[in-house]
Amino acid sequence: MAQLLHNSRSTLAKLLVLALSFSNLAHSGGIVQDANGLADSYDYVIVGGGTAGLTLGDRLSEDGKNSVLVVEYGDLVNVSAITEVQGGFQGMNPEFMFSLTSVPQTNLRNRRAGVFAGKVLGGTSAINAMMAIRGTAEDYDRWGRFFGANSTWSWEGMLPYFKKAISFIPPGREVALASNITYDQRLWGNTSRVFASWPSYQYPSTKAIVDAFRAVPGVEFPRDGGEGRTGVYWYPQFSHPQTVTRSFSRTGHWDEVDRENYEVILNSKVTRVLFDGTRAVGVAFVQSEGGAGLATTVNARKEVILSAGAIHSPHILQLSGVGPRRLLESAKIPVVAHVPGVGQNFQDHPTPSASFDHEPELIKVRNFPIRPVRQDFTSNASFRAWADDLWAASRQGPRSIATGNVAAWLSLPVISPARHAEIADALAAQDPAACLPADADATVVKGYGAQMASYAAAMRRNDTAFYNLVVNSGGAPGSSVVSLDGGSAEGWLVALHQLSRGSVDVDPADAWGRPPVVDYRALSNPLDRDVMVEMIRFTRRFFVDNPAMARYEPVELQPGAAVVSFEALSATLPGTVSPTMGHPVGTCAMMPLELGGVVDEELRVYGVQGLRVVDGSVMPTIVGANPSQTIYGIAEKVCLIFESVGYNYRLDR
Repeated sequence: MAQLLHNSRSTLAKLLVLALSFSNLAHSGGIVQDANGLADSYDYVIVGGGTAGLTLGDRLSEDGKNSVLVVEYGDLVNVSAITEVQGGFQGMNPEFMFSLTSVPQTNLRNRRAGVFAGKVLGGTSAINAMMAIRGTAEDYDRWGRFFGANSTWSWEGMLPYFKKAISFIPPGREVALASNITYDQRLWGNTSRVFASWPSYQYPSTKAIVDAFRAVPGVEFPRDGGEGRTGVYWYPQFSHPQTVTRSFSRTGHWDEVDRENYEVILNSKVTRVLFDGTRAVGVAFVQSEGGAGLATTVNARKEVILSAGAIHSPHILQLSGVGPRRLLESAKIPVVAHVPGVGQNFQDHPTPSASFDHEPELIKVRNFPIRPVRQDFTSNASFRAWADDLWAASRQGPRSIATGNVAAWLSLPVISPARHAEIADALAAQDPAACLPADADATVVKGYGAQMASYAAAMRRNDTAFYNLVVNSGGAPGSSVVSLDGGSAEGWLVALHQLSRGSVDVDPADAWGRPPVVDYRALSNPLDRDVMVEMIRFTRRFFVDNPAMARYEPVELQPGAAVVSFEALSATLPGTVSPTMGHPVGTCAMMPLELGGVVDEELRVYGVQGLRVVDGSVMPTIVGANPSQTIYGIAEKVCLIFESVGYNYRLDR
């Protein structure tokens, strides 16, 4: 035991030294202000300086043998505008996002929904909720099964790259003991400049909700959220352990890198990939700010890599002539390669609505059983003053919380013991084509059928989380809310594996002049309603029927205690569901071409050469977690593949 403690302390000491040294570094060059300052060609041209793009740029340039250019649409903004922790919900700043909305959603009363995509160096890692979470092992094993038993896309195949991608700092002893936070450092790494650490404070109400789950049959409590299991567990946040600021791809893979062969050009919109026949040889772009605004081209000697995200990577492919032939021809785009799956298979995490709170008058007339609560941060002047003073003096206390650090990730059998098998049977019996557009390509239909068969099996087991209740977090626009403090959000519900599939396409009326057409096709698979109704019912049982929660006298605000039947609950969904949590994936799916795939297991685009996609769009099925850590892992894993073209990649550095 003494040796284990010594090793743990030694590792922590090294990590803290690592963090301190990195915090003092600054990139000494590499920003190309004007396209005239670019070289004619680079070994690798990466489109998009986000979570995956900057990770790749750093890794591919680190041995000094390759020149790398990252072409980023957004700007290099003052880092303090991005990195400050918000003491609750780490909101998405619209200033650093594309202004996009979906088409009207037929099954959501024709409501439009926001479309989340970062427009800043760092991408969505600069604007997300900072939650450092992995999916279950089954989420990744499912990917590999689309290719067969020998695929390296699996939990075991991903785990080394999760560890490579993130340096983990354990929670402080005091907060860990008070909240019963457990972890297993063997599941994490210690060499990355992207950090996962912990706030120094947790509200007592957080532990109360966690403890209440112990009364729910079938709920497990993994020691570490990185184990790849369902259950209720704690997880860290993407924050620097010393400065308690956002740790993201820019701070980890750009600001703290000093390398002449690694360049970034900003404010540059890529209009298409350039081809010589079917080989990608470069990109064309327009520098929108600070440049002449004229079309510029840059060549790639080895490869072009699209890392523009699930909205823009398929859009750029289609503008470049790679995509569904019928769509490209309707937009008058010359076809380079007919790849029907480009832009299809669009997925996100929708949020059904179930709201519980406590009568504000009840809190006013007597001492609430748990103090302090989140509402005190905004309504209790003395508590807020204490929190602000502590933060100013030591970067500790309630303001160190980014979003929240504990959640329930539960299987369908746990939340719906009575109906999970019925829903699984109904999904297995579905005609896949009936849930997709009438003109869907046969390969896309076949791939969707394979995904639904996998989900139908998962609905009968406990290894896939379909239900997510994030505890002690600030909530989001349109999200469901549960609370212990009389008005301040304590979390939200998330449907982790939606069955509906949407699309991202060029606008045939003006392919180059208009933004992509984004359609979530929310609730287009009717069984999404069944799953969401069971989520609401479980949440109601948890808050109202669970003795551990009933003592706080919860009040159901939405959909309302009188709304009971399946038909009545289902009828509330079109007016309340949000189709997005800002987690778009799937539009350049890593699946066999005959299953509607866009990229192979090495993330090479089918039908062309010298072109890969590396970002969240390659996920064939969405993971039951915030996708950021998975995207980092994908980028790290694909770097190993580049060894075959002369890049020396090591897991131990």
